[in-house]
Amino acid sequence: MFPERVIKTFNDLEYSLYNYILQNSEKVSFMRIRELASETHVSTATILRFCRKVGCEGFSEFKVKLKLYLEKEDTIHLKSSQHTLTEFVERTLKGGFESYIQETAGLISKSNNVIFIGIGSSGIMAEYGARHFSSLGTFSLHITDPFFPIHTQHLKDSITIAMSVSGETLEIIKLISRLKEEGSTIVSITNHKSCSIAKMSDLNIAYYVTEEYINDSNITTQIPVVYILESIARELHKINSHAHPITQNTKK
Repeated sequence: MFPERVIKTFNDLEYSLYNYILQNSEKVSFMRIRELASETHVSTATILRFCRKVGCEGFSEFKVKLKLYLEKEDTIHLKSSQHTLTEFVERTLKGGFESYIQETAGLISKSNNVIFIGIGSSGIMAEYGARHFSSLGTFSLHITDPFFPIHTQHLKDSITIAMSVSGETLEIIKLISRLKEEGSTIVSITNHKSCSIAKMSDLNIAYYVTEEYINDSNITTQIPVVYILESIARELHKINSHAHPITQNTKK
């Protein structure tokens, strides 16, 4: 239904539309084009362009093919880890991706506090990020409780690293709003740039992998997030090492 070579050509809006269709396939197969446009906040022209990219002349033909596709999908097929890694490398690790890593590390090096936030699987990544950064010499905290009280002036020169696969997690959006009000700079790590959290952030790093679901559970791989966190931590360690070189006393 969605060949890999075609997915690679999607722009941000088309990729957002593609993710919505994956998550709501049954619903989309019975929707009118204007209903889909309203649900996904894209134009009907974008939907028609998307349909042509996947080999359909229009939205009606696309719905027919989608229904046939759903009838054949009686079992769940999970992508292999090798496929996920290949997808991440081909879509993300090129162009200016490294510059985002360096820019994030530079921002953190000038901050007084580092806070990681996320819930669910992203919450696990928030905890991992805080521990990994602390292990490399940058003491960090993590918040995985969406109702965590935030009322402090110490956030003025802080960096918040927010993680969300969809970029639409309401609890994280509310946390980001509160942290921004307290003066924290927001860096987000999301699956694509056309999401609410990315738009709220001062800097966004997107990794673009196909989102996967089993029933209502988002099981999208977190491998890219681990790579991004470790890359930032190592770049930050390098910056700090140059700024504060270790001196050794030698006996004459």
